[in-house]
Amino acid sequence: MEISVGAVLEGSIKSITKFGAFVALPGGRSGLVHISEIAHSYVANVSDFLTEGQTVKVKVVGIDEAGRINLSIKKATPPPRPQNVGRDRQPRSDFRGGGRSHTYGGHHQSRSAVPQQAGPADFEARLKQFMQASDSRLSDLKMNEKRSSRRSGHR
Repeated sequence: MEISVGAVLEGSIKSITKFGAFVALPGGRSGLVHISEIAHSYVANVSDFLTEGQTVKVKVVGIDEAGRINLSIKKATPPPRPQNVGRDRQPRSDFRGGGRSHTYGGHHQSRSAVPQQAGPADFEARLKQFMQASDSRLSDLKMNEKRSSRRSGHR
């Protein structure tokens, strides 16, 4: 059987390494699924996702000059559906609270997961709004620092 780039095949996991898994393919050939091509999510440990002898669907993503076959499991399977499709993603609190997290669609999320802030549509207006909020927070921090140093007797 001729194996070509783009083909989707079924094979079984022959061995697992720190950097991926070797897959036995039809026709007695084998290929490597690199750790970055195992799942649509982050993979720290290959053994958390695959076991030896497991049957997997793979896509041939490359064949190098030496005849080594590079495979992908995640390109052979559709990406998982986002959990919040169709849900309201508008913030339920505003950015003036100074807290470290906000509630979105009924779920508590950290600030790093906050989508772009609703408000002015153009970049300059959003930048100006951010700078004003940043200056305000910085001034509050400096005032609190001065108050705490006065209370402890340091100047």
